[in-house]
Amino acid sequence: MSLPSNGESPMNRALALAREAAAAGEVPVGAVIVDGTTGRIIAEARNRMEETRDPTAHAEMLAIRAACAKAGAARLENADLYVTLEPCAMCAAAIAFARVRRLYFGAYDPKGGGVEHGARFFAQATCHHRPEVVGGIEERESGEILKAFFKERR
Repeated sequence: MSLPSNGESPMNRALALAREAAAAGEVPVGAVIVDGTTGRIIAEARNRMEETRDPTAHAEMLAIRAACAKAGAARLENADLYVTLEPCAMCAAAIAFARVRRLYFGAYDPKGGGVEHGARFFAQATCHHRPEVVGGIEERESGEILKAFFKERR
């Protein structure tokens, strides 16, 4: 995969995937993995927990699995992950184990986040790889998609 012909940024693609997740009744989270050298999208996913009945089918986990399969390796040392919501502790662990170079995320998640909140996985002494982390990318739009999804369900 490469950047769409319309020049869509990786985070905008992740937002589009989050909207697709919402339309499918999934918590609206989208993730895109980009080759750090070429800037090309190498994998993307949206949440599929309800569809697959799999609690590990978070967008980040699915994107990491797809990128590793494509690379034929368990490490993504030259890859950057864009995701619309601060990853949970499970996804943060997968990001560390996959050796993702950089993590860019949209909305902060005070209740379920595992990067800047909660477990703060990358800050633990037992974490062997800490990606560069940039939070708040398209934070407003990421948050609005989530708020609209949960408002509709209340």
